[in-house]
Parts: sequence; C-alpha cells; structure tokens
Amino acid sequence: MKTERNNLKPYLPATMKDPEFQRFSAVIYDYVGIKMPLSKKIMLEGRLQKRLKVLGLATFEEYSEFVFNQEGHDSELIHLIDVVTTNKTDFFREPAHFEFLTKVALPNIISAKRNMQREPIQVWSAGCSTGEEPYTLAIVLSEFAANHPGVSTAITASDICTQVLKTAKAAIYPEERTDTIPLNLKKKYLLRSREKTRSMVRIIPRLRSLVSFRRINFMDNDFGISEKMDIIFCRNVVIYFDKPTQQILMEKFYRQLRPGGFLFIGHSETLSDLDLKFKLVASTVYMKE
Repeated sequence: MKTERNNLKPYLPATMKDPEFQRFSAVIYDYVGIKMPLSKKIMLEGRLQKRLKVLGLATFEEYSEFVFNQEGHDSELIHLIDVVTTNKTDFFREPAHFEFLTKVALPNIISAKRNMQREPIQVWSAGCSTGEEPYTLAIVLSEFAANHPGVSTAITASDICTQVLKTAKAAIYPEERTDTIPLNLKKKYLLRSREKTRSMVRIIPRLRSLVSFRRINFMDNDFGISEKMDIIFCRNVVIYFDKPTQQILMEKFYRQLRPGGFLFIGHSETLSDLDLKFKLVASTVYMKE
C-alpha cells in the first residue's frame, strides 16, 4: 500500500466500477445490515474519495484490494462504515415523543418499580449519532426527576460510527444547533464558550455524567448490555435496513426491554408489517406487555 501521494501530480477523483461497488455493498450489508442498491454508487464514490487520499490510493480497485485483505479489513472497515452511516439529528427532534415519555411512559414505569433509589430507570438511545438525542433525554429526565423525588436514571447511548461518538462525548455544539431547546432549559443546561469569536455551547457536566457512550453494532448477536432497559429510543435508523434485518433487530430490542418497557421509533417508521409481540400504544411508540 502506498503511504503518500506525489504532491506534484494533480489529484483526479477516482471512479468506482460496478463490481467494486458490489463488493463494498455486500460487506456493508453483512457488517451493519444496510442495503445499498446500485443507485447509491455515486454517493458512496463521493464519500470514499477522502479515504483514498488519506491512504494514498489512486483507484477504487486499489482501495478494494486493501479493504479485503487482512490488514485493511482490520484497520479500514471501521472507516468504510463511518462514511456510509447517516447522522442527521437534532435536539428535541419529534417532540411528541418526549411529551409521551413524561406523561405516560415514565409514570407507568415508576408505578411498576419498587425502591427507585436503588433501581434507576434504564434508557438506551440506540443510534445516538452526535449526541443530541441522549442529551435531550438527559434534560427531560432531569426535569422529571426534579419533580419526582427518589427517581434516578441511567442513559446508555450507542452508535456504530466512531466519529460521531467522539463528537457526542465532547458535548460541544454550534449555538445555532441548540435553537430547538427551550430558552429556560438552555440557561439551565448549557455553558457558553469563553471564546467570543466562536458561538459554541457545551452540555453541563452534571448532564454529561448521566450518559454513558459506547460503540454498538446492531448486527452483533449480543449488544453487550447487561442491564435490561425500561426505554429504548431507536429512531430513523431501521429505515436503512431490509425487512428481515428489521425483524431480527426488533426481536433483539424486545428481549432487551423489561416487561412494560417502551420502544420509540421514528415518525417515518412502522413495525406493523413485522411479526412482533410489541403493542402499539401511541404513534410510533410500542410497549412490551
């Protein structure tokens, strides 16, 4: 493998051939369950150009050879997956979910639990992207706990993309990204950057301490989470999977939930055409009976 390019030569974007795309598409599906039809070739080609430059490779044929040998498979597959995954998210995205969470889901969970101080409410933000969803959950749960003495919570946040997890852990965002957070909550839970030239904010330490981040691949047989969950948010993720993969993943979520636990999915998603035991209790909200 080349390690650096001749800087005197102009860089020409490489072109991906159909057989190369098919190999990438197959490994992406096997590893993360995302289907990539041929119509996605130009998108994948554009996103991978940076990886070719980083590795000093001139063609996708070279890149393919690298990815599919042992050295490349171990070191590069994670970068290939990073460029494929979509990471669009916002604070308080789909606000009706958070209203249902505080008015219905949490009261139901509390009534079913004993000794809340010893047994925290376990929440999983599955597919957390850059962290806006788990920090929104941390805000909502903190506000709820303030009005319900004895309630404690623990939030697990996961993604397969290493780059977005780094951003999520840092918890630093451009201020305009926080426009969807109510002003009173901004003042309470966000810190402004001291650098006047940069309009950046950071989630306060107390809120950050509520969230534990980890890299999880939904295709793994075991998520590696020992705790049973009371609430799982997995929104706008399964739309990228085919039906057999959705079925397998939702069965795993069902097993990961405690009886009476709730699953929240995205507004454009449904479980109605899958063979599952979940009960629909609100729009895009399901319960394990």
